[in-house]
Amino acid sequence: MKKVIAVLLAVAMLLALAACTGKTDPSDKPDEVGTTAAPVIELKTSYDSVEAAADEELPAIPAETLASLKVGFIFLHDENSTYDLNFINAAKAAAEKLGLKDEQIILKTNVPEGQECYEAAEELVDAGCTVVFADSFGHEDFMIESAKNHPEVQYCHATGTKAHTEGLANYHNAFASIYEGRYLAGIAAGMKLNEMIKAGKFTAEEAKIGYVGAFTYAEVMSGYTSFFLGARSVCPTATMEVTFTGSWYNEAAEKEAANKLIADNCKLISQHADSMGAPTACETAGVPNVSYNGSTQSQCPNTFIVSSRIDWTPYFVYAISKAAVGETIPADWTGTIATGSVLLTDVNTAAAAEGTQEAIDKAKAEMVAGTLHVYNTANFTVNGQTLTSYGADVDTDKDFTPDTEVIRDGYVHESDARSAPYFSLEIDGITLLDRNYG
Repeated sequence: MKKVIAVLLAVAMLLALAACTGKTDPSDKPDEVGTTAAPVIELKTSYDSVEAAADEELPAIPAETLASLKVGFIFLHDENSTYDLNFINAAKAAAEKLGLKDEQIILKTNVPEGQECYEAAEELVDAGCTVVFADSFGHEDFMIESAKNHPEVQYCHATGTKAHTEGLANYHNAFASIYEGRYLAGIAAGMKLNEMIKAGKFTAEEAKIGYVGAFTYAEVMSGYTSFFLGARSVCPTATMEVTFTGSWYNEAAEKEAANKLIADNCKLISQHADSMGAPTACETAGVPNVSYNGSTQSQCPNTFIVSSRIDWTPYFVYAISKAAVGETIPADWTGTIATGSVLLTDVNTAAAAEGTQEAIDKAKAEMVAGTLHVYNTANFTVNGQTLTSYGADVDTDKDFTPDTEVIRDGYVHESDARSAPYFSLEIDGITLLDRNYG
């Protein structure tokens, strides 16, 4: 989204504080392949520097400090949303790991992305919370507003982008390299397509995937692109259609979107949306499904294949531990598949193709070894051309101009210049059916 105000300042800030995070506006793209809309400045960061905090040894919390600690959590929805349930489970797991009692964590659910978030944050501070987390992109401005009122309280926000531009010592962003997990889930999808092709259910040229997205934000675009690249790595004839609902959680709209894709001859459905709408539509229609943020096997035993998700437990434990002893929390933090922040569920062997787990394990090992890069530019084109330069939508100041070069060593370095996804390219092989939600 944004531009570099002073290269030395931006570099120093990024190196000192680690990366950034959030859902972004994909309208900021290169004018043409190999060029960018503004002069490109390459930030001298590395993926290792971005994820360094995820490997850091945690400080010990004195018993008396731990006993008096209170932590607050703000969730966009409740347990009915797979996205929010994933966060809620992580909050409870972190509390258990740290030895916090039930009364030491306060969970606020169904908090809209509006003034209600500010009010919830203020209430948590009034209740004695010294660390406050929020889980949705639209919460960010309201978390920042509250953070300015309470410099003694640490505010941690998932999927946001403004921590390193605001420069507040008590406001932080976090995310994880979920695109790695989506790529692996895509491999499972490609294996299933191959199985159905071999069985004569359709031809290789008819191997079309459907994808239910929420918004045309970079987080969603990065997710469906990595999923598609994973599928194509094993099923090279695969194509994909993406439709959007304009909501993170709308069961009726997600079910309708999935049915629309199924009617359009999509042979397998995946999603970046938070309800059971798409999975249940697939179970009813007998269409294989790769879900998100958790297993749907109990509800969809015949069609669920696998799911990827972020495990927020490591970050919650990390940030709470740091805050409790007064140590600095990085402005941005990125967990990875190598550090246990990106996970896949067990493969449902009743629906998955034979050999799926082995294929996933092989690719995962290559990721961890650094020999497989999801956005290898040799594996996709934009308007028929191989990309050589991409001034991505990376927030390095408040000008909101994409001018940070993120292609190096032959691949797009996603979640490197910041932890939030910024890959928002429309690559060949993927058709967007609706662009109204951005």
